[in-house]
Amino acid sequence: MTEKSDHADILDRLAEQVREHQVFGEPVRQGDTTLLPVASIRVGGGRRGRDDGRGVGVVSRPVGAFSVSADGKVAWHPAVSVNRIVWGGQLAVAVIAVAVALAFRRRR
Repeated sequence: MTEKSDHADILDRLAEQVREHQVFGEPVRQGDTTLLPVASIRVGGGRRGRDDGRGVGVVSRPVGAFSVSADGKVAWHPAVSVNRIVWGGQLAVAVIAVAVALAFRRRR
């Protein structure tokens, strides 16, 4: 397989995974307000050696939504990731625990 066809194959795989409305979702109407969901998209690809080790990956996560009211006002509403909040709290507790342990160890 030639280098040019390898690139075309990877781009074809990427096109299969990235669809329209990937960053901005389908608008949702609630009463006089339209919500437009927004996601963060990361795309990666690679190739390993000369064998058939090619791949493409797409990761998306919600970041929030725009709301557009009937009178034309636009507002941004960020998405809240509870998992990130919990992980951040656990990391903070771990750092504090290590700092306290080091402080008590130095007093001896």
